Amino acid sequence: MSTLRIAGLRAAVDRQEILRGVDLEVESGEVHALMGPNGSGKSTLAHALMGRSEYEVRDGSVTLDGEELLGLPTWERATKGLFLAMQYPVEVPGVRLVDFLAAALRGRGEAPNGLGERVEAEAARLEIAEQFLRRGVNVEFSGGEQKRAETLQLAVLEPKFAVLDEIDSGLDVDALRDVARRVEAMTEERNLGVLAITHYARVLSELRADRVHVLMGGRVVTSGGPELADELERVGYEGLAAELGVETLAVETLTERDPFTDTTIESNPFADPLA
Repeated sequence: MSTLRIAGLRAAVDRQEILRGVDLEVESGEVHALMGPNGSGKSTLAHALMGRSEYEVRDGSVTLDGEELLGLPTWERATKGLFLAMQYPVEVPGVRLVDFLAAALRGRGEAPNGLGERVEAEAARLEIAEQFLRRGVNVEFSGGEQKRAETLQLAVLEPKFAVLDEIDSGLDVDALRDVARRVEAMTEERNLGVLAITHYARVLSELRADRVHVLMGGRVVTSGGPELADELERVGYEGLAAELGVETLAVETLTERDPFTDTTIESNPFADPLA
């Protein structure tokens, strides 16, 4: 049994504090849904957990089986058993999915024996066409194809915990069902722990949550069972905030720049050097 514990986590972007003391605990085999309105800090939490450099952690702790993750580089957090399925996956031209996964396995000291067969088996299970396995990672993938590919990576790498940032974004009904059922099967077959970050409750119709948490203004303001998601569907975020006496739903901040797509950022490895 493994435990991912987040305690008193405070984090800032561009010197503005977004997370203002987040407390969460997820155990192996559990699915926890983190819901919240736009601007509440959901994606900030995902990136802070994985150690993205633009996010300044000001206080708190993130431990996996009692071992502190804060301060470790992203790759090392991954080797410890933490996985992030990104809301907007990045294209990696010229690198096939199987080669990408082979590098990831070697990075944590494992030989990629039989990897091709595993990738093909997972692709079949997730209904990923062979042509996408021959392309560079996420190159000319639709939103649904990107999320299926992220789920394939999750299944092959077998981490202890997966943070799914808006995994339902860009998915049609069939793709959402395929992805959710594969993730749920991993919780049962491999004891995967899941923190599913989402704005809408629709993903929870396919991925059954053991616990639901609501994030507003950079804090978890209430937690409960699956019925909490049903209440949110009924009253909305503003209605729930009124019931709880919460005044701040979202943390206003400057528009966040993505270092992988904004070519004006010097640290962007894909930027045009002549721009």
